[in-house]
Amino acid sequence: GHLGFQKAKFKAEIIDAPLSSTGDSAVRFLFCPNAGQDLLPLSQIASSGEAARVMLALKTTLAASDRTPVLVFDEVDANVGGEVGAQVGRELAALGGRHQVICVTHLPQVAALGRQHFVVTKEQDSTSTTVKIDSVHKDTSVRVAELARMLGDRTSRTAITHAKELLAMAK
Repeated sequence: GHLGFQKAKFKAEIIDAPLSSTGDSAVRFLFCPNAGQDLLPLSQIASSGEAARVMLALKTTLAASDRTPVLVFDEVDANVGGEVGAQVGRELAALGGRHQVICVTHLPQVAALGRQHFVVTKEQDSTSTTVKIDSVHKDTSVRVAELARMLGDRTSRTAITHAKELLAMAK
């Protein structure tokens, strides 16, 4: 299924709201992640991962008419893995053809699909925290090592082989 939603339903409805500077109505998103269930407010029933993937699906659907040049996704792949994670990565890569996409991810199958790849680390001492951002996309061996680390073991031959396969599939 697309983004892990085989039988999901989504509906946007306009509801009355107190008069404000934005008008007297609001949009409520209804969602049903599984067949046989009722549409309910997305904000009440979706997990953080489901909500993020619904947002990605909307952005993908509206991308052709969306003039926003930069799209930022913070852990849009939360609580997914395996094939769904790969689907999320492919959708983000497709969006990258029309927009600049910045994505924070912990999934190697998503990171491997990025045209650019940065690693963010935090270094702490007793008085402060420093955030460090390193580019790894320019050096294939460094990128392979980072993807292997994301897979669980920077030095494992199996993880290194898998990281190389992810990069090969991304081309």
